[in-house]
Amino acid sequence: MMNKTLLQEYIAPTRSNTVVESLDSPNGKTWTMKGIFIEGDVRNANERVYPRSEIHRAVGTLMEQISKDIPVLGEVDHPDDLKINLDRVSHVITDMYMDGANGIGTLKIIPTPMGNTIGAMLGAGVKLGVSSRGSGNVDDSTGKVSDFEIVTVDVVAQPSAPNAYPRAVYEGLMNFHGGQKILEMFKDPGKSPRAQKFVTNEIIKFIKDLKV
Repeated sequence: MMNKTLLQEYIAPTRSNTVVESLDSPNGKTWTMKGIFIEGDVRNANERVYPRSEIHRAVGTLMEQISKDIPVLGEVDHPDDLKINLDRVSHVITDMYMDGANGIGTLKIIPTPMGNTIGAMLGAGVKLGVSSRGSGNVDDSTGKVSDFEIVTVDVVAQPSAPNAYPRAVYEGLMNFHGGQKILEMFKDPGKSPRAQKFVTNEIIKFIKDLKV
């Protein structure tokens, strides 16, 4: 039996035509990202080709979960396996559908520590990409993927930033004077709008000073 390969496919904002929207909510801004989450019938940067049928099945898998109220959670950056790590969750996928050979998705940023970091980055104008995570078999000669099983779609930084913005921000904050306090304030569901604004401004200021 062939062992499946861990497959992670980055899609840059320019290629995914990602639309970022911000809606006002009682707890502040709610951010969403919509665009191409999975590409089919093209050779990607990893020299792999996902046939349309594989993408269609992957989209169907995620939509079946969503229809059954099973949350499809995503993380900041890719872990080294297929497991969803709750301490790194930043968003939930709310919709998926096919458009030609591509899977179009919508994700909603949720107010976890990682999600708030992503929200602050989007508010500062940082362009982020998405990357599908799953497993499958890859033909060595053609790069064609078969038996693709998707797990989720993660939010990732552009490849030109080798440390990836979200991780750099999180780890930087942890080493930054008062960084732990800022993250704890984000975790507190009872924080006031004034405190939310202060913390968001502090993170945006931190992001602008990053040298990554």
